[in-house]
This record gives sequence, C-alpha cells and structure tokens, in this order.
Amino acid sequence: MNYRHAFHAGNHADVFKHLVLSRLFAMLARKEAPFAYLDSHAGVGLYDLAGDQASRTGEWLQGIARLWQAENVPAMAQAYLDVIRALNPDGTLRYYPGSPELARQLTREQDRLQLNEKHPEDGRLLKDNMAGGRRVAVHLGEGWHVPRALMPTAEKRVVLLIDPPFEQADELSRCVQALTEALGRMRQTVGVIWYPIKDERQLKRFYQDLSRSGAPKLLRAELFVHPADEALRLNGSGLAISNPPWGLEEELRELLPWLAKLLGQSEGGWRLDWLVEERKAE
Repeated sequence: MNYRHAFHAGNHADVFKHLVLSRLFAMLARKEAPFAYLDSHAGVGLYDLAGDQASRTGEWLQGIARLWQAENVPAMAQAYLDVIRALNPDGTLRYYPGSPELARQLTREQDRLQLNEKHPEDGRLLKDNMAGGRRVAVHLGEGWHVPRALMPTAEKRVVLLIDPPFEQADELSRCVQALTEALGRMRQTVGVIWYPIKDERQLKRFYQDLSRSGAPKLLRAELFVHPADEALRLNGSGLAISNPPWGLEEELRELLPWLAKLLGQSEGGWRLDWLVEERKAE
C-alpha cells in the first residue's frame, strides 16, 4: 500500500480519464432520472500540485499544465476545465481535482456519490475533502468489494470507476472480475476501468478477459504519449468502458486525436475500438 496518487496527479493519464468521466456525467444528465457514481479506489479527492509529492515528479507539467495553456480547446473539454478553473480562481494552476471532486462538481442534486478508499490516511483526507456533501458517502473498505457491497444501487443508473494503483501483478484480472460482478448485479452498469499501458503483451490477456466479461457492449479507448515499445515506462493509458452512452464513441473520435497531439511526449497516438460489439436484434 505504498502507492500515492499525489505523485501522478494531473498527468496525461489523469487528464484523459477525467475528461472522459466529465463527458459521461454530461451524457447521463440528459435524462432527469438520478444516477449513482461509485469509485472503488478514490484517493484523496483533491491534489496540491505545488505540494511535495506532485513537485517531486512534475508529471502534471506534461499533463494538465498543457491543457491549461492550450488555445482552441474543444467545447467537450470545457466542463472539465471549468472545475479546475473554479479551484484556481486566481488563474494560477495549483489545485487539481481527483475523480471524487470532479464527480461532486459535475453531478446534480439528485445524483449520489459513493466513494471508497482503503488506505487509512488517504481515506481520512478524502472524508475531510468531501465533508458537508449530503449526496456523498465515503467508505474505507476494500476497493475490490465495492460491487458486492454497494450494488445494486437505489438508482437505476450507475457509473462505476475501477482505478486501482496497479502495484500487484493480478490487478488487471481483478479489474475484470470486479466489472463482471458489477454487471451481474446491474446489467446496464457504465463501468470504467482505467489501466496503464506499459507492456502490451501483458495487456493481451486482459483484452481477452474483458471480451468475456459479460458486458453487453465494451468500448476500448487508449491514449499514447510514447510508442508502446518500452515496458518500463508509462507509454499511455486506456479506458475500458462497458455500456457507454450513445454518442461517446463519436466524441472520443474527435477528442483522442486532439489529446494525442496536445499531450504526446516522444510520440502521441490513440486507439478506439469495440472489444464487445452490441448484438443487433435479428
């Protein structure tokens, strides 16, 4: 349990993940009915980019700092950027929202957040950062137990983010297991698995497992900042999304090339395809 997300807050993978989450919230909000947001490995919810941990790596300088300074930002990215602007009203980029803070600001009064963080110290910080929100519950349990502990939700619609630290070798398979369990409890779960792209050989098994997860449909979206030819570095990151709302694929076809150009380091790239295509009625 040594992983601390503060070292990586605001990096290229965070920008990608949070931008897509912001679009999911916007799409689900098109219908009046409430939805729940579940976060299995929530972190502390809010990060100080000038703090010791973020300063030591400076990863955010190749991530959110580039977007912060970018011109001609697509309209689809504005809600995400508005959250960051609200946290930095003086115009200097210092505070960055984790997924919990992003969800709190981009969901509605009728929507509910259930956030889980196993790490005791981070869990306490998360509770402090989320204090005062009637719509927000913070749990300090095992992230992998979230589907069985918190699903089905009272709300008929749910977004589940599965975003573990990837310190253990079995975490890719545990992600698939958690998604399968969630789909077994709520078939229409919009499940979002974030995963790092380092060694592509390791990911082949993961993709195969995902295709057998039982998801009615499953979209794979990947953003590269380096060619995937060196297994020791973070070459990019991916999102496997079950039951993506209609219109997300089309938006990502526009967003991903733009992000690859903006955030690419040695070489930007992207991939978008279906691991499980929706079965057409015969």
